[in-house]
Amino acid sequence: MDLREGQTQPILDPNQPSHVYHLALDIGGSLAKLVYFTKDDDHLVDGEEGISHRKALEKSDSSKQYPVLNGKLNFKKFETSRINDCIEFIKSMKLHIGGSQPQENPGSQPIAIKATGGGAYKYPDLFKERLGIILDKEDEMDCLVAGANFLLEVVHQEAFTYMGDQKQFVQIDPNDLYPYLLVNIGSGVGMIKVEGEGKFERVSGTSIGGGTFWGLGKLLTKCKSFDELLELSYRGNNRAVDMLVGDIYGGMDYSKIGLSSTAIASSFGKAISDNKERGDYKPEDIARSLLRMISNNIGQISYLNALRFGLKRIFFGGFFIRRHPFTMDTLSVAVNFWSKGEAKAMFLRHEGFLGGVGAFMSSDKHGLKELLANQVVQRSPSKLSFAVDKTLHGSPDGEFNGDESIECSVYAA
Repeated sequence: MDLREGQTQPILDPNQPSHVYHLALDIGGSLAKLVYFTKDDDHLVDGEEGISHRKALEKSDSSKQYPVLNGKLNFKKFETSRINDCIEFIKSMKLHIGGSQPQENPGSQPIAIKATGGGAYKYPDLFKERLGIILDKEDEMDCLVAGANFLLEVVHQEAFTYMGDQKQFVQIDPNDLYPYLLVNIGSGVGMIKVEGEGKFERVSGTSIGGGTFWGLGKLLTKCKSFDELLELSYRGNNRAVDMLVGDIYGGMDYSKIGLSSTAIASSFGKAISDNKERGDYKPEDIARSLLRMISNNIGQISYLNALRFGLKRIFFGGFFIRRHPFTMDTLSVAVNFWSKGEAKAMFLRHEGFLGGVGAFMSSDKHGLKELLANQVVQRSPSKLSFAVDKTLHGSPDGEFNGDESIECSVYAA
């Protein structure tokens, strides 16, 4: 349970239902995300640490005792358009069997699984028909904020900055976390001012988000998936499509107002001035220009909202980012430019699973968040690390690919 950065350890095969303790879903417009807990073989916490946890819980609920389970939080994603693949994965791994059931008479009622996002309202009949489970709906924004707060307060090296190809982890002081602006970039973009546990307000948003990038990219290129479009953008050069300040000023900066010659004056601007058709432009250049256009706008709007409320820290989450270096750099540069270096853009390792983590924590399992948080504090943050599961395409260098686990413990209710 004491893995260091970059080390790997396979997740237990949850085909045995006894290893799966709990599952939660976040089904968005573009992606369906799963968060589930798997127990280690030696899953009961022994020794003084386990005893102290049990005693702490008994004080809050003297009528019951709950064992402490060691294990991992696991993460998995599917395109919502392939929701049947998601259901098949849950079925094949028997993840739904770990859902909550009435303890007095197990099997008397359908298993209930915590779910958030629009898909929790769109697909309940499908999940009931295919898996025999009920989607127990949780508010999307409540889950999003709860998940972000928990990860930022508890998980070591969850937050980091990225600019100019330089990534730097930021250790967050839980006592100095609030207030902050949470920018969740999913199909659309939501901007939330977070002031504390359960204290938040949606202050702005925009319809130009990940769905825009995916939708326009699909129309303008032959890409069939979001990941394929991102991969294509890696190889592109937006200067072949965008009109730059230097194109207008003969290769020179517009230094009087602080614009370099490489700054974008008009996204896709060259497409109207050149005597070319769409087929004359490379798909990868189009993808790169599109990615930069959307990222620049989100970065600027985010800073303007942070400015409204005097917020210096902006955390970006959501699966649009996908830890794409160019996306993170563009967002960071936009925030840095418009704030004149006063505000900072930060990113989350588990960026796309904030809602899923929040839904997981909303379970009525006793003491879930309390134990996870206490477990980390007592072990010290440096000992909470990330175990990459190679079977889920984890990278051996410790980089986060979207399917990664966190070591933790939960109370078994």
